[in-house]
Amino acid sequence: MAPNSKHDVIETADAVEGSWVYRHAPIPARPYLKLARIDRPVGTWLLLWPCLWSMSLAISGYSLLELGFVALLFAVGALVMRGAGCTYNDIVDAGIDEKVDRTRSRPIPAGEVSKLQAWAFLLVQCLIGLAVLLQFNMFTIYLGLGSLVLVALYPFMKRWTGWPQAWLGLTFNWGALMGWAALDGGLGWPAAALYAGSVFWTLGYDTIYAHQDKEDDALIGIGSTALTLGDKTKPALWLFYGLFFVGLFSAGTLANLGLIFYVGIAFAAVQLVSQIRAVDIDDPEKCLDVFRSNTDFGWTVLLSFLLGHYAVW
Repeated sequence: MAPNSKHDVIETADAVEGSWVYRHAPIPARPYLKLARIDRPVGTWLLLWPCLWSMSLAISGYSLLELGFVALLFAVGALVMRGAGCTYNDIVDAGIDEKVDRTRSRPIPAGEVSKLQAWAFLLVQCLIGLAVLLQFNMFTIYLGLGSLVLVALYPFMKRWTGWPQAWLGLTFNWGALMGWAALDGGLGWPAAALYAGSVFWTLGYDTIYAHQDKEDDALIGIGSTALTLGDKTKPALWLFYGLFFVGLFSAGTLANLGLIFYVGIAFAAVQLVSQIRAVDIDDPEKCLDVFRSNTDFGWTVLLSFLLGHYAVW
């Protein structure tokens, strides 16, 4: 469905209800805000959480002002680079998106933005992201640049494999390495354990998300873990989230966090168990609600790491 006029902007199918993008943003900017997924902020949080978690493992010896500045850089970087990644993904997947009910309302298939305009917008976002990246130490800069290989290949994984969500896990959790590196100047075992575990967190929540499109994906002939796992999704979620908690537990232990950290991640475990129990893989709206709940889940893990450093119990 194309806009009725050059001033019309179609609301994305799974945008947050009542998003300010459609109510207050300047009309010419709305298609670009849609490209950057500003109307769907959960992805920015999911990209940011591993950065903040990793930072929270390495905060000893830093002032609140220093930590706040680094956290702000990661927040801006997550917002901009998530937008850049989504813009690139939409350019590559324009032909697929127009065939899927949920994605044909995206700006390129909806006719709101041309591919040339999308490429120009992508360049602007990448330049902003580069400006943010250059504020970090050299090791973190090189590490951040290394993630571009993962980002560049991600849109093609659904064409090549039935496990594109695994590649997304490798890509979306790169911040679990960068958060530590930004403070430490290198890599450490706590960050490595966090990264390895968080890959399975993404594998879990994005499998839930993928069940929204499984019928269209099957007709088009592209892969997803929703199709690969099918009715075995719930048992697989127990495995994925279980391995994620092995990573969390290992990261906290390697960072010598206190007892309250383990209490905190026990609460986090309850949250993920409730996701598995609540999700209905044949109900797209329920899948979206459960997927979005990972935004709140991130706070529980962050507080667990922070209290593990400072709370005496």
